[in-house]
Amino acid sequence: PLVVVLHGSGGTGHGMMRFTGFSELADREGFLVAYPEGLNHRWNDGRQFEGASQTDDVAFIRTMLDRIEAEQKVNSKAVYVTGMSNGGFMASRLGDECADRFAAIAPVCGGIGPQQAPAARPISVLIMQGTADPLVPYAGGAVGAFLQSRGEVRPTDEAVAYWKKDDGCRGPGDHQRLPDVDPADGCQVERVHWSGRHGTAVDFYRIKGGGHTWPGGLQYLPVRSIGRVCRDIDATQVIWEFFRSHSRK
Repeated sequence: PLVVVLHGSGGTGHGMMRFTGFSELADREGFLVAYPEGLNHRWNDGRQFEGASQTDDVAFIRTMLDRIEAEQKVNSKAVYVTGMSNGGFMASRLGDECADRFAAIAPVCGGIGPQQAPAARPISVLIMQGTADPLVPYAGGAVGAFLQSRGEVRPTDEAVAYWKKDDGCRGPGDHQRLPDVDPADGCQVERVHWSGRHGTAVDFYRIKGGGHTWPGGLQYLPVRSIGRVCRDIDATQVIWEFFRSHSRK
């Protein structure tokens, strides 16, 4: 299996490697990881705003996959992408435009913009979003409110409904309130799971009180700037467990 991990705006591939710990997990579990780097440290995730990247990053990712698959023993039915913030938005775009290459996506703190069109085929999706994210608002609207405008994001519940519709998910889903492992973190996690067609699934992790952060990761900026890190789950482990249970048909 191959997991592609996308950095946020201003980030680097090397930084995302240290930030998520995916390489250590890959060594234990036996999968490959790629940490590509966007031109000028950002991705063209489809949002429209002044200064947005115009690079054809979809073509870049496709070319990168071709190169890796030519050089490594990749299971082409088990290729996945996750990302944080701008990388999460980009993962969502790839889920729509590259569903022929990826079996599942996992955007963290990165939703879908108003311009995103439905995927050509069903794809499994895991979403993690904090309800107190000050940069990518849970309720939708302007992205990066205390910085310059970074376009718009749809409400999180609308994004979940978007992927459910793509995958043909029905019903209220299987709801769980996960254990509050660290009461001091100010966060609680709710998980909702839906089964879709062709073996797909949509998993939504609502991080109540969580900020613009990677659950289980670093508090990389002060709480007043990015919100709180949830310590009740390890996003890297949860994402990998979701990925390995879904392959492309």
